[in-house]
Amino acid sequence: MQIYTNDAHEHKLNIIDLFYSPGETVLFDIETTGFTAETSMLYMIGCGYYEDEKWKIRQWFNDDGNSEKQIIEDFFEFIKGFKYILNYNGDGFDIPFIQKKISLLGINASFDGLESVDLYKHIKGFKNILHLENLKQKTIERFLSINRLDKYSGGDLIRVYRDYLKKGDETGRQLLIQHNYEDLEGLMCCFCLISYRKFKAGSVRVIKMSVANNRLYFSLALDYPIPKRFALGTKDIIITGYGNEATINVAIVSEELHFFFDNYREYYYLPAEDMAVHKSVATYVDKNYRQPARKENCYLRRNGHFITQLDDGILPGYKRSYKDKESYIELADSFLKDMDLINAYARHVIQILFKNA
Repeated sequence: MQIYTNDAHEHKLNIIDLFYSPGETVLFDIETTGFTAETSMLYMIGCGYYEDEKWKIRQWFNDDGNSEKQIIEDFFEFIKGFKYILNYNGDGFDIPFIQKKISLLGINASFDGLESVDLYKHIKGFKNILHLENLKQKTIERFLSINRLDKYSGGDLIRVYRDYLKKGDETGRQLLIQHNYEDLEGLMCCFCLISYRKFKAGSVRVIKMSVANNRLYFSLALDYPIPKRFALGTKDIIITGYGNEATINVAIVSEELHFFFDNYREYYYLPAEDMAVHKSVATYVDKNYRQPARKENCYLRRNGHFITQLDDGILPGYKRSYKDKESYIELADSFLKDMDLINAYARHVIQILFKNA
C-alpha cells in the first residue's frame, strides 16, 4: 500500500464551507476494477479534507493488488470524527461497494455516525434546467468550466491498473493517482451546484420591485451564489439567476376576473348583476331576481391588475372560470405593501417553475 497526501488547488467555485463546516466534512471517491465487490478489486480510496486552513487530498493506493483490507482499515481510521461524508453517487456505488468489501474481508468498520451527502441526488432534478446532456461528474465539470489534465474514464483505467500490477509502470501509476485526485478536486468544486437546490428551496428574499413594459419585476438577493446563469419559465412568468442575484419577471394581466366563493350553497346568484351574494343579504332581493348559486357562478367580478400564482397559490385568488387551475393575485396595496406575502409569492412560484421544468 502507498499513501499520497497533497494540497488541493484553490478554485473560485470551491464553496463547500457555505454549506458544511469544513472541519466536520470529508469527501471521498473510490477506484475499482468493476462494479461488483465480489468479483472486482478496490485499488484506491481518495478523500478530501480541511486542515491548516486549506483543503488537502489523501489517497490510499493498493499498489500490490493485495492491500484492499489495509486501505479500507486505514481509510476508516482516518475519517473518525468527521460528521459529513460528501460524494458523487456514493450512495449508489461507493458506499455499498465498500460495505460489501467490509463484509467479505471481515473488517470491523462502518459508515455509522457519518451523514452521506450524495451530490448526484441533490442535482439530478436539475438536469433539464441546466441543459446537461447527462449527469456524469465530468459533464458537470465541463458545465462549470473546470478543466482536467486527466482524460481517462474509470473504465479506461482498469486496464492501466492491471498493467501496473504486472509491469510496475510509473506512468500508469501516475495516471491512476491523477485520475482519483482530479475526481476529488472536481467534486469539491461541483458542490457549488447545491446553490440551485437552495434557490429552489427558497433561500431568497425580495429586495426591490419595479414595473416595465406591463410586467412586474421582483429583484431577489440570494443566500447562496448561483455559479452559472439559468433561465426558466413561461411567457407569463420567467425566472433568471446568476451569482447572488435573481429576477422574477411576471406579466401583468389587466382584465375582469372572478373570485369564487367556496361555500356556494350559502349564496344566491343574481343573473341581472352577474354576481353572487350571501343568503343573509339576498333575502332582501325579489325571488324572481335570484337563484341558488352553483359552483360555476358563485363569484364576484373584479376589474383590475393581476399577476399569476401558476396554481391555487398562496392566497385565495381570482380566476377566469371556475374550472381553471391557475389563479391570480390582485396588485392591490394589501399585497404590494406586505413583504411577507411578497416573499411567500416569490418562493411559491420558484418552487412551481422548478417542479415543472
